[in-house]
Amino acid sequence: MKHPVDVHVGKRIRHRRLMVGMTLQQLAEKVGIKFQQIQKYETGMNRVSASRLWEIGAALTVPVSFFFEGLGSKAQEAEATDLPGDLLADKEALELIRSYYAIPETQRRRLFDLARVLSDAA
Repeated sequence: MKHPVDVHVGKRIRHRRLMVGMTLQQLAEKVGIKFQQIQKYETGMNRVSASRLWEIGAALTVPVSFFFEGLGSKAQEAEATDLPGDLLADKEALELIRSYYAIPETQRRRLFDLARVLSDAA
């Protein structure tokens, strides 16, 4: 049976990997394991050891604490924001985020302001 913490950590690994545009194979090579093992981590089927999580964090350029963010407060966050609990599981949302960060910072700020105005008007 999957433990909820392992599932949460696995989702955070997957989300970060996708956010940086890294494939399973690329992450596996950086960490020195087979890509199937990364798949098992991402689904929560296998528990990630502390040392392996450290290596994965280094490969994805995040601190280990990143993988535990939001743990235990998912229901509260979803209620407070009225957003789906697993927003980054949506491929369209991920593509939007990647595209957003590809825009130069000054233009990105203008786009952000426009989106805020449009959402307030809706």
